[in-house]
Amino acid sequence: MSGEVTASGQASPETVRFTVLGPVRAWRDGLELDPGPPQQRAMLALLLVHAGRPVGLGEVVDVLWGQDPPASAVNVVHRYVGMVRRLLEPGLAVREEGRWLVRGAGGYRLDVGPEEVDLLRFRRMTEEARREGSLDLLTEALALWQGPAAAGIPAEVRAHPVFAALDREQLATVQETADLALRLGAAEQVLTALWEASTRHPLDEPLQARLVLALAAAGRQAEALETWQAVRSRLADELGIDPGPELRAAQEQVLRGQAADATGPARRTTREPAQQPARPTQLPSDLAAFAGRRADLEQVLALLPEDGRTSETVVISAIGGMGGIGKSTLAVHWAHRIAHRFPDGQLYVNLRGFDPTGSVLDTGEALRGFVEALGVPPHRIPGGLDAQAALYRSLLTDRKVLVLLDNARDAEHVRPLLPGSPGCLAVITSRDRLSGLVATESAHPLILDPLTPEEARETLVRRLGRDRIASAPDAVDEIIARCAGLPLALAVVAASAATRPGFPLTAIAGELREADGSLDAFADPDPASDVRAVFSWSYRALSADAARLFRFLALHPGPDITAWAAACVAGLPVRRTRLLLAELTGAHLVTEHTPGRYTCHDLLRAYAGELTLAHDPETERRAVVRRVSDHYLRTAHAAGRLFSPYWSVTLLPPPEPGVLAEDFDDDRQALAWFNRERSVLLSVVEQASRNGLDTYTWQLAWTLERFFDRQGHWHDFLAVQHAGLAAAVRAGERTAQAHIHRGLARASARLGRYDAANTHVRQALDLFTELGDRSGLAHAHRSHGWLLDQQGRHAEALDAAGRALDLYRAAGNRPAEGSALHALGWTHALLGDHEQAAAYFEQALAATEPINRYGAGGTLDSLGYAHHHLGDHSRAAACYEDALRLYREVGDHFHEAGTLNRLGDTHLAGGDPAAAQAVWRRALTVFAAADPTVADEIRAKLRDAERATGAVNA
Repeated sequence: MSGEVTASGQASPETVRFTVLGPVRAWRDGLELDPGPPQQRAMLALLLVHAGRPVGLGEVVDVLWGQDPPASAVNVVHRYVGMVRRLLEPGLAVREEGRWLVRGAGGYRLDVGPEEVDLLRFRRMTEEARREGSLDLLTEALALWQGPAAAGIPAEVRAHPVFAALDREQLATVQETADLALRLGAAEQVLTALWEASTRHPLDEPLQARLVLALAAAGRQAEALETWQAVRSRLADELGIDPGPELRAAQEQVLRGQAADATGPARRTTREPAQQPARPTQLPSDLAAFAGRRADLEQVLALLPEDGRTSETVVISAIGGMGGIGKSTLAVHWAHRIAHRFPDGQLYVNLRGFDPTGSVLDTGEALRGFVEALGVPPHRIPGGLDAQAALYRSLLTDRKVLVLLDNARDAEHVRPLLPGSPGCLAVITSRDRLSGLVATESAHPLILDPLTPEEARETLVRRLGRDRIASAPDAVDEIIARCAGLPLALAVVAASAATRPGFPLTAIAGELREADGSLDAFADPDPASDVRAVFSWSYRALSADAARLFRFLALHPGPDITAWAAACVAGLPVRRTRLLLAELTGAHLVTEHTPGRYTCHDLLRAYAGELTLAHDPETERRAVVRRVSDHYLRTAHAAGRLFSPYWSVTLLPPPEPGVLAEDFDDDRQALAWFNRERSVLLSVVEQASRNGLDTYTWQLAWTLERFFDRQGHWHDFLAVQHAGLAAAVRAGERTAQAHIHRGLARASARLGRYDAANTHVRQALDLFTELGDRSGLAHAHRSHGWLLDQQGRHAEALDAAGRALDLYRAAGNRPAEGSALHALGWTHALLGDHEQAAAYFEQALAATEPINRYGAGGTLDSLGYAHHHLGDHSRAAACYEDALRLYREVGDHFHEAGTLNRLGDTHLAGGDPAAAQAVWRRALTVFAAADPTVADEIRAKLRDAERATGAVNA
């Protein structure tokens, strides 16, 4: 259908769309528009709040400027109106009214309806939901909210009651939805909305009470009580008050209705954010030879007032996406200069926005890394980018933290990473101009030019010494000219010259003159800008094997690489490869950024990528990619066999020629390798999937399951399993599909997605049954039982675990039999039958192999839990101590934390408060790094114990 025609003959747009439930945004015919400067966006937000109704001119002025409007306020509003009209309908004449924004009743009206504005759609849906009593419709309406209403407008304008009322409207709807969900027995459906709202309103007692009740109703009683305890601590610390009647009633209801306390290790899934975030110090090292950039430094330093406060985002960008101009170097140097103004820490991430392999760091992964750095364990991070961003911003509230976002792809790449607290500063580097942030976030752009000849000379003096530079002034001038003021090019030349102190600078200048070729990214009609000449000169100085390794490193997908992996890239022995890496490091072509781990600047990596395309046949390049996948699969397989010796693993194909797997002495080394290589493993899975290596993709997904699950990396777990399932389907591997469906069930449940989890586990059970795979079917029943326990369906869980046990016994799989016995015991514990639970735990312990320290540790912890509830506190304490010893041997702080907490509870219940306090104090040293939320819980226990001790002594 064609658009309407205005008086000027211009066709109006067919569609417009707006959002105000979160950032103020606008679209015309599907293309997003820039709503203009913050004040103009605020006017648009006001019109959206009153969409379809006229807003008086006086109200617009009052909202935008309050009690002290400028004399030009009315004229400014008229100008804003004209700009918004032309934004929506570019063909309008200057004074033409147009279709969407019209004059009326002494003001203006945005003539739109529910299909164009999310707020109107939200209200229509909530009204319909109330009439029909529809929980689904209410939750669908709440999903329209993408953050606080009218985000992105000036803070003083957003504080106006007209916008604050929207946030109250959302809060009331969340509470209404929670009440309906609790009445209908569908608490899981509202947990995400409750969690996000409670993060923004941490002291709202009615809201927090509903979260506690919903968690308990969803079968997560332990999490409900932990949430209550965290709110109680927050109220005491920040307001100096105790919980009110509604919160106390919620706690009592949970305690009365709780069939069994679910605080064992399988239930530690609370999502409450840490109350005392850690103080991260993530800045890379400053460059000792930093030179020049005085004017640029003065400009950025002037952006911060003397007291260090700022409410704006500072953006460092380079013209035309130019790399190697020194953006990161300047940003890091500046960050070190001002770090003292941000006493609560400094966050840093390389987003790899223009990585030549296309391996851009996902915003969600970067966000989760920041949240973890601020003290939240991975298993406590909520699902969904919006919820994670809300948690991140809440952790930065009232804190002064510097955030350095290096090498961003574009504005959308970094928006969720921008802090909302006015005490924080975000510094962003990018080859993109980031005009979206300049327009919508009031960011300050700094466009870096090449170094001046004087700055380039200062750089060479810092690196090579004043005497050597003075000895050949003409040669230095030529080197500076041919490096075109590019700091990276100067660094490469200087490093090469420094490694050959007897080599005259005139010879270096001559070699640069004779070199040919240029990086396509830096193509320029001026020969002096031929940066590839610099790289070519360094590359030609390499030995043949080092040059080949340099080319092939471009085919490795991860952010860094070890000597073992590099050896597989090259197809050479590890010892020979270490020598080649030392040669590349000396030539400044790779950097050993941490001991044993090597990385490469993205421009040099791009150059290496061009070289391998030019010099190496496709068959050899594909062989490198296969060797990379094979190396990480085989090493992960070896580590997984130690990490989880009873779990089923896939049969590996014959090794690729030249591939070696790393080996490990024990499970502790295996876990350490997994933790070091996690980001690389994610990249390898992505590369294998992208290159059609389906067998490697699904085998990696299968092999990595236990690591991601046990260490709480559940977002990564889900993503890798999805990639693995797609690959297994393409390859027609039905057994692999069955195992990965089982893994997807567990990953989905870890993130609270129980509908998906139930679907996947049913598909796994059906596939294993069709295949006649009794071992796989046993594992699927075992996983199904665990999933049922998570949902509070304990009777069904007993049946599923019993089926697994029968199948394991029939197959003679003794270690797996121990796992099923443990599952049966834990379900009995959840049902309150601790005597039967202890009997199962004893049988499970007898079936556990000595090498399986994880299985033994978990069983001992559960056995301690059962004896605690049977009143045998001395025996419970002994079991907990044995479990702690095993966890410490492995280096598993994730599970050690929970055992320490429960051991303290046992000492207290046994009448030894002094021992309890001593254990809790020991636990604090672990929880401070592993789980600050539980650390707060322990501090509260210590305070209660100390008060009780004081009362007795008095």
